[in-house]
Amino acid sequence: MSAIVQSPPLGRMTPRAWGMLLVLCGAIFLEGVNVAMLNVALPAIRADLGLSTGELQWVMSAYVLGYGGFMLLGGRAADLFGRRSMFLSWLAVFMVVSALGGLASEGWTLIAARFLAGVAAAVMTPAGLSIITTGFEEGRQRNQALLVYSGTAAGGFSLGLVLGGLLAEADWRWVLFTPALLSLVILVAAVPLIPRPERRRPAGRRVDLAGAVTVTGAIMLLVGGIERATHVGPGVTAATIAAALALFAAFVVIERRSPHPLVRLGILRSGPLLRANVMGLLFSAGFFGFQFVAVLYLQELRGWTSLETSLAMLAIGADAILAPTLTPRLVNRFGNARVILYGLLLATLSYALFLPVGMDWTYAAMFPTMIILGVAFALAYGPLTIVATDGVDESEQGLAGGLLYTSFQFGAALGLAATTAVISTSQNLAGGYRPALVVPLVAAVLAAAVSAFGLRKGRTR
Repeated sequence: MSAIVQSPPLGRMTPRAWGMLLVLCGAIFLEGVNVAMLNVALPAIRADLGLSTGELQWVMSAYVLGYGGFMLLGGRAADLFGRRSMFLSWLAVFMVVSALGGLASEGWTLIAARFLAGVAAAVMTPAGLSIITTGFEEGRQRNQALLVYSGTAAGGFSLGLVLGGLLAEADWRWVLFTPALLSLVILVAAVPLIPRPERRRPAGRRVDLAGAVTVTGAIMLLVGGIERATHVGPGVTAATIAAALALFAAFVVIERRSPHPLVRLGILRSGPLLRANVMGLLFSAGFFGFQFVAVLYLQELRGWTSLETSLAMLAIGADAILAPTLTPRLVNRFGNARVILYGLLLATLSYALFLPVGMDWTYAAMFPTMIILGVAFALAYGPLTIVATDGVDESEQGLAGGLLYTSFQFGAALGLAATTAVISTSQNLAGGYRPALVVPLVAAVLAAAVSAFGLRKGRTR
């Protein structure tokens, strides 16, 4: 059992509790800023290392495979081997491989470093989330902590776009050295601030090795197949996805027979948890798909620099301010389910407003989409995290976090693949970007429909 941070009544947190929360927020901020900065620095990396388009794609895909493929295993490892120890040890691994990536002189060493960084983040992220969900009292206090945490995650991604543009102008290697330095600061602060667990993990608990291998392989194949669908033939994609589904089927059989399953399948019978994961997948698909198309539109069609593009999308970072300030008040008044629905409806509106975008649009015409999307993110992301972990037994909090972040990652890969596929069907980007903008709109509409169904079902009960 994890140590509960003692705090005053009425959801107020002690300075030590705030210190622990800030350390964990620093780690999720680090993960977000790491991904965003590298996105902006890809052209500079290609020029310096002489990478082909396929190799450049693997710089991003390697991280996605490590992150998405090992997330479920990482979350369960936190439950079995201790959340604090998993968080600290893999934060240290993240620090080392980030630094090694910055020293890379060849493409394959950078790709290997990015894969290991993704694996480290896959353990570190659900471990950090489960420290919050088990370390703060359920209710208003935990909700407040989770909303601050989610706002920091979103802020890291938004600010990372700007920081990446600035650092890439100097030297792209600082895009990797900076996360390594931040990791060192967070690690030093985390050791005294994150309390040790009151109890060690129960004796006799074994790792479900067969389940771990099959589910990790299945997720890596599925994410990788979707991620690279537009770069390989349809036969390769179909074979990859078929192999992933076969491994998933084997995983289900193994889990049903295992005395110590990696994933207790009964957890998936929770309606709120399942809906939260589906909504998270669709919301992530829409958000990352929109960002991809918007960046191509601004840089490739309008000729904006990477820094100008980053600043244009900075308004989305309003969620970093709204998530810990506005969202808690709305959740306390209307409940998580309604606030999620409001956020998804705003996301739908923001994507719809961007559909008629043309070559003569000024930034003033784009700003409503950016700021509304930032508000939508603030309303949806944090409450989804709360719903996905609420009511889950403490022994499975890491697993619940791993499930949610796997859904987010798979959704991101799905959104990117879908928008890329739509663009590639056109002869040029100018003719393909507008149809591609329909993809995030459809994803947001479906997510809102799932949310409304859950709200209606809750009322019926």
